[in-house]
Amino acid sequence: MIRTSVVSGNIFSLRLSTSVDFLIDAIAFVNRCWHMNFMTQNQAKKISKSDRTRAHILEAARLLFAERGYDGASIRDVAAHASIDPAMVIRYFRSKDELFAMAAVVDLHLPELRMIDRATIGETLIRRFLEIWEGPASGPGMTILLRSATSNDFAAEKLREVFASQVRPVVAAVGDPADAGRRAGLVSSQLLGLAMCRYLLRLPPVVALSHDEIIRNVGSALQRYVTEEDLS
Repeated sequence: MIRTSVVSGNIFSLRLSTSVDFLIDAIAFVNRCWHMNFMTQNQAKKISKSDRTRAHILEAARLLFAERGYDGASIRDVAAHASIDPAMVIRYFRSKDELFAMAAVVDLHLPELRMIDRATIGETLIRRFLEIWEGPASGPGMTILLRSATSNDFAAEKLREVFASQVRPVVAAVGDPADAGRRAGLVSSQLLGLAMCRYLLRLPPVVALSHDEIIRNVGSALQRYVTEEDLS
């Protein structure tokens, strides 16, 4: 009987020890998870605060550059609009040129003209133009560049980069690649001229044009520029 009691006591003691160890391990695991989650949340808050500050500065820069152009908006102007110290603008963007370059990012997302019906190239391009300037996803990038490029060399160079990297390759895919520069230049002159008159100068007769009128008249010109086919 005594032996049995001793054995039972050992078994109870072993079970109690095992349970305690399990609880200790479980508590330690929960503490580690809580600590890791706490640290992750703190890091996320720090990152998001930095990102929010950067985005706030960039939003102010886009608004002012679009309204005044490169030369008309200073670092101090951007800082004042963002309610932040000018030193913070420099901290995040280092210079006015870098801030401008970020604010004026333009991705035209032009369609692959070789993949569509050749007879609809002009219409496709002008519809995309209207989406860029008036669509729900339109941004200030082109307005910033166009308003600034006439008086600022840096802005003009950024606009030339858009032409060289996004417009010319798309046009080159249709027709003779050796002649792509000339044809892309004609397309750009047509579209930039329309943008200047409709969105920046806001000439009343041009502003009054409906989308259908623009598509019908400008689309036919673009079709001729890209394909060099006389539609008359």
